[in-house]
Amino acid sequence: MMKIIPVPAFEDNYIWLICDGSYAAAVDPGDAEPVLDYLGHHGLRLAAILTTHHHGDHTGGIEALLRHAAVPVYGPRKENIPGITDPVGTGDTVRLPELGVEFAVLDVPGHTAGHVAYYGANSLFCGDTLFTCGCGKLFEGTPAQMHASLQKLAALPDDTQVYCAHEYTLENIRFAKKVEPANRQLLEREVHDCLTREQGRPTLPSTIALEKATNPFLRCEHPAVIEAASHFFGSPLDDAVKVFAAVREWRNRL
Repeated sequence: MMKIIPVPAFEDNYIWLICDGSYAAAVDPGDAEPVLDYLGHHGLRLAAILTTHHHGDHTGGIEALLRHAAVPVYGPRKENIPGITDPVGTGDTVRLPELGVEFAVLDVPGHTAGHVAYYGANSLFCGDTLFTCGCGKLFEGTPAQMHASLQKLAALPDDTQVYCAHEYTLENIRFAKKVEPANRQLLEREVHDCLTREQGRPTLPSTIALEKATNPFLRCEHPAVIEAASHFFGSPLDDAVKVFAAVREWRNRL
């Protein structure tokens, strides 16, 4: 039976391990050591590496993992990441026969120019594009690109499990409350996720349905978000991309 395990790394990263009883694939391994520790402790063999974008906290462990096991490394075709054996983009499928699972690849530029996500088995590995109650900073892309990428992810089935790469939930909720202070589902989420963190557990995975209900970056056509973004911007905003850009700039300033 397939399991998805969060392996903490650095200050707030999660390296995701897709596991069955014998094999595991590592998603965004910024550090090899915690991955190798988990594999060794649980008697698992590394089957593949998947990476979403070129930032070091997502790729820094690839070289050491390849010294441990010569496995395929999947990553964005439009980015230069050492160690990639299988460059991928929209329309490609990543098949992991050892785990009996396959993932469709989605181009989701915005955080970086070539960022990709992996969707399959009702699970989304979205790196730093979609965060719980937030989204990634626009280091290389435009607001229009990031908004389109987020809309692509929001169109996935509501029960899709969302595995992003950082534990940013409570910080993001605090900002989301500035945008939609009367959003009841957001306030309920805060109570639930605060308790989860107090118990030392990850707030992930989320779901697409929960993100659409509480994440301001997926709610740029909702009247309350438009009103809040327009107030921040200082004049009425008339389309979702402009609303997104204003909310992202607001978030950047905090």
